[in-house]
Formats: sequence, C-alpha cells, structure tokens
Amino acid sequence: MRQFKSMAYPYIVWIAAMIVVPMLMILMYAFTVKGNDVTTFRFAFENFGRFFSDAIFVEVLKRSLFIAVVTTIICIILGYPAAYIIAQVQGKKKMILVLLITLPMWINMLVRTYAWMGILQDDGILSTILSFFGIEVKMLHTSFAVILGMVYNFIPFMILQIHTSLTKMDKSLIEAASDLGADRLQCFLRVTLPLSLPGVISGITLVFLPAVSSFFIPKLLGGGQFVLIGNVIESQFLTSGNWNFGSAISLIMAVIIMISMYITKKVDKGEHMEGGRFN
Repeated sequence: MRQFKSMAYPYIVWIAAMIVVPMLMILMYAFTVKGNDVTTFRFAFENFGRFFSDAIFVEVLKRSLFIAVVTTIICIILGYPAAYIIAQVQGKKKMILVLLITLPMWINMLVRTYAWMGILQDDGILSTILSFFGIEVKMLHTSFAVILGMVYNFIPFMILQIHTSLTKMDKSLIEAASDLGADRLQCFLRVTLPLSLPGVISGITLVFLPAVSSFFIPKLLGGGQFVLIGNVIESQFLTSGNWNFGSAISLIMAVIIMISMYITKKVDKGEHMEGGRFN
C-alpha cells in the first residue's frame, strides 16, 4: 500500500505546481489592485466591479455563453445520430468509423483551425464551389465561421461520449421492449434515449466548457472582429499587461464553469436515479 502511495507523489507535485499555484496566483491578482507605488498592492473588488459595470464586457460574456450554447446544441444534433450509427455496426466497420472520428484529433487544434481559414476565405474552396452556383457570401470572419470551427473541433468529444453510453447499454432491454409491443421509435424514445443521456450530459460538459473559454478559434476565424471572453482575457494578460483585471475575468469564468459542471452533475445524478427506477 505504501508503495502505491509513493507512486502518487509525482502526480501530487505536478498538480500543485500546474494547478494549485496558478489558481492561487489568479485569486491573489483578482482581489488586488496596484497601489501608488508600482511594487505595492491593496485588496479590493474594483476588478469585478469594472467588469460588471462595463456594458461592453457584459455583452462579450453574453455572446460567449450564446456561442457556447449554440455550439453544444449543434454538436448534440449532429453527434447523436453519428454515435448511434457507430454503435449499431460491429467489427472492423466500427473500428474504422471510430478512427475517422478520432483521426482529426491527432492533428493540433491550431493547425486544424488554420485549415478552416483556407477553406472559408473569399477565394477558398467553399467560396469557389458556391460561386459556381451563383452564390456569393462572406463566411470568414463571421459568427458562422466561429461556430463552425468550434463544432468541428469539439464534436468528437460529444460523439465518443454518446457512443460509449450506447455501447454499454444492455441490449436485452430493447428486446424486452420489442416483445412487449413497442415499435422502433418507442424503443428509442423509452429505452435507448434515456439510457444514453449520461453520455449526452458528459458530452455537453466536454463541449460547452472549452467552447465558452476558447480564444484562438474566434481570433483566427473571427479575424479579431468577433471577440469572445477568452479573447478579452488573452488581451488583458498579453497586450494590456493588466494581470489583475485579467485574473478577475478568469475567476468569473471559473465560477461560471463550476456552476455549469454542478448543474450537469445534478442532472446526470437525476438521470441515474430515474434509470434505477426504470430498471
């Protein structure tokens, strides 16, 4: 037992250095402001007051939440049928389909986003195809491009989570429902969908959290004209050099993320309880 505990020490050190210490620094900077002397700081809530009193920052936060919700909904709509189809096939076909879903994830997300810039630009492949049919539309540096980039990058997380739930599902329940006279639609709505909801909720968590805090996807596909909260945090740290205000915004986003995780956990727990009563 002591040997296993000693194996956890490097992980504990890594957690402390990479997570605990940075979070403590964010807390320190968020609740302090620079004094008259450059080297002195004083405790204050001015950073939070500045954020919520400025309509521009509040609007950016609302836009970020809206984009994240839209991205998550689209990932559910597109990801559930894909996961369902993959779960129905067997053998090598399933392995190939799962490989096709995970293959883009082998490439760095930044590189994949740059690729979409080439596809969506005015003289790109997609615009060339649409212009052949007489359709002229600007796609790059728009909200459509940002949402498209987020869906493309995050939808594998949704598909894999739902696929895992569907694969682990007890197929005898569907057979029992069919024996009791349920058709395919009823089997799906009354058996398959409820039992796969834990995977859907896990997928929502894995999609919503990175989408709401993403900064390089809107920066590249939005062209700097479509600012989200992640871009504001980046600019405060790297451009303005205002670490105190940037830390305050980061802490606000951390609270929002923790609240969303708590809600999804409660919903997931409720679904497990309903599943137990169903069984």
